[in-house]
Amino acid sequence: MKKRIWKDLRKNWLLWVMFLPVFLYYIIFSYTPMYGILLAFKDYKTKKGIWGSGWVGLKHFERLFSAYNFELILGNTIGISLYSLCVSFPLAILFALMLNYLRLSKLKKTVQMVSYAPHFISNVVVCGMLSIFLDPNNGIVNGFLNSMGIASVAFLSQPGMFKTIYVLSGVWQGLGWSAIIYISALAGVDYQLHEAAIIDGATKLQRIQHVDIPAISPTITMLLILNLGSLMGVGFEKVYLLQNDLNFNASDIIATYTYRVGMVNQDYGYSTAVGLFNTVINLVLLITANTTARKVNGEGLW
Repeated sequence: MKKRIWKDLRKNWLLWVMFLPVFLYYIIFSYTPMYGILLAFKDYKTKKGIWGSGWVGLKHFERLFSAYNFELILGNTIGISLYSLCVSFPLAILFALMLNYLRLSKLKKTVQMVSYAPHFISNVVVCGMLSIFLDPNNGIVNGFLNSMGIASVAFLSQPGMFKTIYVLSGVWQGLGWSAIIYISALAGVDYQLHEAAIIDGATKLQRIQHVDIPAISPTITMLLILNLGSLMGVGFEKVYLLQNDLNFNASDIIATYTYRVGMVNQDYGYSTAVGLFNTVINLVLLITANTTARKVNGEGLW
């Protein structure tokens, strides 16, 4: 075994050298900081450090589960994630299928470029744009509503509208980028299958149903598992920037709660416990989704 390993190293040493920076990156920035998980089980004191602070067992988790707003932040996190998944995931597939059947090459490239561009806009800029466009006094959206005889609406101050604003702006920002992998998968579909379907009189919708979707189903399954595995990972930055006192009950999620208790209140042990709880739930969801996919259609990440 050792001889085979050394032989492989001597033969492919250049590939191993190229792989080394990636390996070191994950060791230094992903695995080494994992010892900080100990904070979730300690009464952390800055002067004493991680190892010098006393153990408290599951005290921080009990505090989290008994917190008055635990159900609120958990419900908001799951609600925003599911809403985003149910809207953005199928739309990305639909958008890729539409582009795949667009035969005007110049128009296709233009649509792709326009749809990809928002992905590279900073969340700070996107939130600033939303604040300007949705302003109840001078915003372009309310200006349009006023021209239709409808009174101005303070969109960002309405708790019931927060999730919709977050999800729809996310669709605009990430639709084109999310569709890239589906477009790549569709490009690999054997065109002879389409020719056979056309000869048999199949319409475009029938070709999509019986040729394209079955061909990209492994890709769909893989991305769905990954999305379910990050269900609790609602991004902090965008929510925090759109959050205000009026929509707080609808926008307070686990990420913003962790920021408040950790960075603002400097309760590092408790904030670590909240983050660890979030990570464990994501891991359970990932394993469950992968196991279910394996049983249903034989496809999975592992």
